[in-house]
Amino acid sequence: MKIESPDFNQGELLSTEFAFGRRGDQGEPCVLSANRNPGLRWSDAPPTTRSFVLLCVDPDVPSKADDVNQPERSVPADLPRVEFAHWLMIDIPPTVTEIARGACSDGVSARGKRDPGGPSGSRQGINDYTSWFAGDADMGGDYYGYDGPCPPWNDNLMHRYFFRLYALDVERLDLPDGFRLADVYRAMQGHVLAEAATFGRYSLNPKVEM
Repeated sequence: MKIESPDFNQGELLSTEFAFGRRGDQGEPCVLSANRNPGLRWSDAPPTTRSFVLLCVDPDVPSKADDVNQPERSVPADLPRVEFAHWLMIDIPPTVTEIARGACSDGVSARGKRDPGGPSGSRQGINDYTSWFAGDADMGGDYYGYDGPCPPWNDNLMHRYFFRLYALDVERLDLPDGFRLADVYRAMQGHVLAEAATFGRYSLNPKVEM
C-alpha cells in the first residue's frame, strides 16, 4: 500500500497554503495562514480492507514549553520531542482512494471546526490544538478535523508532518465522538492490515536550514 500527495513530494517543504501559521509579510514571527488540507491519494490496499484511518502527526513537538515562542530565547534542537496530532480521520470507506486539496479544511476556524468535511461515513477526532488553545478566550475550543502546521517560531528543529494511512479489517472503530490520538492507536490494535506514510517538512524559524 502507498500514499502520496499531488501537493508535495515526500520530505519536501510544505507550502504555507497547508499551514495553520506562517511568517508575516511585515516580519511577524507568525500569522494565521490558509490552513487547507493537502490533497492525498492512495493505492494497493489489501483486498480485505473494510475501512481506512488517516492521521497527520508531528513527532517533533517540544516536550517542554518553557522557551516556546519566547522572545530572545530559542527551543534547543536536542530537546526531547513528543507527538502532536493535526488530523484524525477514521471509518473511511474502503472505496475511497483520495481526498482533494481543501476538501476537509479551508481556513482557520477560531475555537475549532465543529463539523469538518470528509468522505461520507467517515468520522474525525479532536486534534491537539484543543489542548494548545485551552484557556485562550479567543481561540479555545474543540478542534475537530485538520489544522495544519504552526511549529514554535523559535524552534531550532525542522518539524516533520507524517500523513499515515492504515487499512483495517473492521468497518468501524469502537470510538465515541471526541476521540483523540491515543484512542485511535488503542482501537486499531489487532486490526491493521497494512500501513503507508508520506511526510512533509515545515518551520517558522528563518534560522533553520531548509
